[in-house]
Amino acid sequence: MFSFFLKSYRCGILDFCGVEVTTKYDKNSRDGKFCFKSFDNGVYTKTQIYEGIKTKHPNILKGVIIGKKSWGLWKNEWSQGISQGLFTVKEILDEFYQHNIQIPDPLKKDFLNTILKNLGQ
Repeated sequence: MFSFFLKSYRCGILDFCGVEVTTKYDKNSRDGKFCFKSFDNGVYTKTQIYEGIKTKHPNILKGVIIGKKSWGLWKNEWSQGISQGLFTVKEILDEFYQHNIQIPDPLKKDFLNTILKNLGQ
């Protein structure tokens, strides 16, 4: 998942999450992957997140967090657009495939389930 979010962020597919993400360089802190796992597990307080998570890899951590948050936002938007006939699943998935990014199976399944949910409304 870490690589998926980072690659998607770097390619510009998942680069907007709707909130400011702050990270700070600290050579004595943990690496970006460890900090992301901690972030994902809810270890950091809202104050720590607001002030900036300290890490040896601030740009990587920022990219992965934005990618993760962006996935949730865009998954819902894409699903609504697909259910309304504005574009197809293939068009969305092709964006990732063109950049040689493989969507992890749990995320792909969640995406398809969200589409089905929107179609049922």
